[in-house]
Amino acid sequence: MALYSLMGSSQIPDDISMEAIAAEAGIQRRTVFRHFATKEDLLSAFWHWLNDRIAVAVAPKHPQDVIEGPQKAFPQFDIHETAIRAALHSRAGREMRRATVSERQKNFKAALTPALSGLPASDAQKVEALAHLLYSASAWEILKDYGGLDGTQAGEAASWALELILSAIRSSDTAADTTIAAKGVSR
Repeated sequence: MALYSLMGSSQIPDDISMEAIAAEAGIQRRTVFRHFATKEDLLSAFWHWLNDRIAVAVAPKHPQDVIEGPQKAFPQFDIHETAIRAALHSRAGREMRRATVSERQKNFKAALTPALSGLPASDAQKVEALAHLLYSASAWEILKDYGGLDGTQAGEAASWALELILSAIRSSDTAADTTIAAKGVSR
């Protein structure tokens, strides 16, 4: 896809024009507009295309899918690093991701419900938020840039953290609550 190729050569993905995309694809600008009425439509299609190319389930069905997600996704993020970073740091990328938040939240909640059913709603919400964080391109980037890990190692680390969190819930280990209580900090 022409947009994918241009992202690799552009310092500012938001500045990639429809004209540049058409030129890269070797087609007329009007041909691009025949298929995509707006740049936003093109970017939305690109996001779906990229997710299909990464071939990682973005709709987990079970807690284990959430746990294993980073291990499967993060090495793929390395392969498509330029596009992933563009999606994280460009206005267009943020808009693409923002459009998927509601569906992602619904999917994660449904997948995690069996593991979180014994928790108070406020605690379940925190665990869901941690799952979103750990199974995200943002986590991949931080583990890679600050931790010096490659995608495989970053995926293993994030999946391990998710496994620890969900294992603690399954075993009713409330070490965090004990630590907070010992310090006299209330929730």
